[in-house]
Amino acid sequence: MAYRMGVVAVVLLAGMAEAQPPPQPLGQLQTNEGSEKAFFFSGEVQLDDSSPPPEPVAIYRVCNGQSQFETSTDSKGRFSFEVSDSRNEATQADASQNSGPPSGLLRPISQGSQNIMPVISKLRDCELQAVLAGYRSELVDISVKSRSDTGRLGIIALHPLSRASQLTVSATTLAAPANARKAYDKGLDALAKQKWQAAADAFTKAVTAYPKFAIAWYQLGLLRQKRNDIAGANDAWKQSLASDPKYVRPYESLTMLADHNQDWASSEAYSRAWVKLDPEDFPAAYLYDAVANARLNHMEAAEGAAREGLRIDKDHRVPRLNVVLALILMGKSQSAEAAKCLRDYLALAPNANDAAAVRQQLSRLDGAAAAQPR
Repeated sequence: MAYRMGVVAVVLLAGMAEAQPPPQPLGQLQTNEGSEKAFFFSGEVQLDDSSPPPEPVAIYRVCNGQSQFETSTDSKGRFSFEVSDSRNEATQADASQNSGPPSGLLRPISQGSQNIMPVISKLRDCELQAVLAGYRSELVDISVKSRSDTGRLGIIALHPLSRASQLTVSATTLAAPANARKAYDKGLDALAKQKWQAAADAFTKAVTAYPKFAIAWYQLGLLRQKRNDIAGANDAWKQSLASDPKYVRPYESLTMLADHNQDWASSEAYSRAWVKLDPEDFPAAYLYDAVANARLNHMEAAEGAAREGLRIDKDHRVPRLNVVLALILMGKSQSAEAAKCLRDYLALAPNANDAAAVRQQLSRLDGAAAAQPR
């Protein structure tokens, strides 16, 4: 069957989280006169066997269903951050493809009119979540009940979900010699403190001491990408992939980079390899595969990838799969199912950046359906 697809822009919210703020001292509510009020939190992330995570874990604050990145853990799984009484705190968008939190436009947390300190009001109904692909995080309540509350949160436990947790840990890490592992840990600690050059030097030292250190290559690629060295990032991730073909992280990053560069052939190849590595745990891989195939005019493969991604996405972590499938179905003039996909997307991500455009398209589909003779 021949497929026809119009000119459509598919926006992928697949960027890395912004750099985390430097660790802050532990303590309680700070109310220095003339400065912003702030509350400092600290804690630790551990796997359920009490070991530290295999790589940095993103820490998100979740308030009333809205998720905001706060910081990342260091090499020991430790983290700290502050929440301030800034009225100009910027909202940020969530990257929701592989294995992270829900996507969509994040709105400012509403301020109440209660006669309590605004920073305490801001943290009402808030929880903390640790995000690492292949693991389920315990949620920790961070609502502040009084000025005397401490910000020490204790341990946030991560529990493996499936085979995906095995793929997020490279076997080469266990084989790394002590000097390489020590350099890698120093790199993670430097990253947590935003000391980019020190981190780059440490990761370079790690892969020099142990050229098959896949996770060190991966972290070096992330750092190079942050410093706009895209070619260097691409090379580091390829080195990571060559060092350990069963380590999932470089597949994800190489796919995202190829998509960003509109290199559809490479994006299709990397996303297909990503799917082959683990077909049941990474719905974002199907999203990229569907988009790349659609751009290459391989419409049957694109539709199959989108449908399979929706099938495995039990927790609706990648709602944008609905948009991609809707666009493919519109190209086949299957408007009724396309409209359903768009409604599903809006129900899952009502505040997404493209929600207004999706609503307009849905309105056009509904109008066309109403105009048809019954």
